[in-house]
Amino acid sequence: MRYFIELSYNGSAYHGWQNQPKDISVQEVVEKALSMLLKETISITGAGRTDTGVHASQMFAHFDTQAIFNKTNLVYKLNSYLPKDIAIHNILKVKDDAHARFDAVSRTYLYRITLKKNVFSFDNSFFVKQDLDIEKMNKAVGVLFMYKDFQCFSKSNTDVKTYYCNIMKATWTLKDNELHFVIQADRFLRNMVRAIVGTMINIGLGKINVEDLHTIIKSKNRSKAGFSVPAHGLYLTEVAYPNDIKINE
Repeated sequence: MRYFIELSYNGSAYHGWQNQPKDISVQEVVEKALSMLLKETISITGAGRTDTGVHASQMFAHFDTQAIFNKTNLVYKLNSYLPKDIAIHNILKVKDDAHARFDAVSRTYLYRITLKKNVFSFDNSFFVKQDLDIEKMNKAVGVLFMYKDFQCFSKSNTDVKTYYCNIMKATWTLKDNELHFVIQADRFLRNMVRAIVGTMINIGLGKINVEDLHTIIKSKNRSKAGFSVPAHGLYLTEVAYPNDIKINE
């Protein structure tokens, strides 16, 4: 049987989602917990590969097992066993060919910028001391919808077949003393969101003009885009799937 597991995690203590040869990852911790509780070796495949220090308020992964279990009890046991920075929310029975990564139709990320020094948010948002022109940053968002090839925002030497991404939503919103960037697309390149945010900050600081974003994207050159903002302000917030992927029980 194949199952989807829905979880969230604070990525501060982990070297990203994916298993690493020498460093601890979220995937490794969850696999060990599932293997122990189901009494068989369990491998899980995530909906994406968040980088070191990146968080997720919603992540999905799939796994296969022959074990018979009560889903509510397994969720409870997993949460009791796992560390405090990983939480399991649900386990769903899905079709045998359902794939957590390839069947996802969109992913949504949030980046949090703190505009005022806050002792309670410095470890989960990026503090920017300078004044930002939010109006210009929102104008720059409109430029993103004019393009599909975002190689300029991709980490160099990335092994991908295409740099094309379909951006469905991108907005800057001011909430109290925080500036939130929300972006939704069918797929994302490595470091893409952090590079976009860094470029937008440069626009907000007046270091580059909104019109310059056209030249940056067309260049397909990472060095032309802005800096990569710190990972601790980035959250994977939603992964969407077709409605028929779940098996009604």
